[in-house]
Amino acid sequence: MTDSTSSASGQISGVAERYASALFELAVSEKKIPAVEKNLKRLGDLLKGSDDLMRLVKSPAFSADDQVAAIGAVMSKAKITGLVGNFVNVVAGNRRLFAVPDMLVSFSQKLAEHRGEVSAQVTVAQKLTAAQTKELKTVLKGVVGKDVALDMSEDASLLGGMIVKIGSRQIDTSLKTKLSSLKLALKEVG
Repeated sequence: MTDSTSSASGQISGVAERYASALFELAVSEKKIPAVEKNLKRLGDLLKGSDDLMRLVKSPAFSADDQVAAIGAVMSKAKITGLVGNFVNVVAGNRRLFAVPDMLVSFSQKLAEHRGEVSAQVTVAQKLTAAQTKELKTVLKGVVGKDVALDMSEDASLLGGMIVKIGSRQIDTSLKTKLSSLKLALKEVG
């Protein structure tokens, strides 16, 4: 069971990587990186903010025509056009909407690399202030030796602290994890 799950994850990552690479190369060749970055951020915010939209993207129950029509309407209403609008329509038409969240992450990593930065996925319990974000970037730059592009997300279940992923490294300082470790340790003692 683990093997099929990991190969499915690998397959999604491969699909996401190929599509993100194609979009990135197109954005570079047409000199539209800022516009693509802005529209992808807007798309990512829409996905994070709507369970219904995420269900549309992830569920195989919707037909390709339904997905194309629905995502087209969402993109139009959100005024996401140009390369990103066309890109998402192609992805939907090819029945690959399920990989869009991973495509966004992959594109972000390519963009950071293009700028000479390292991409870090940071999950926090609550939104950081501008000063906290700046301090986090400074600390991470000291650790990795390069400027760091942050891909921030919020998860209230962490209670406090954060989870930082840079490449294959993960640092988890969340209270949720610390409490789980404490609970496990207490079970072993009792």
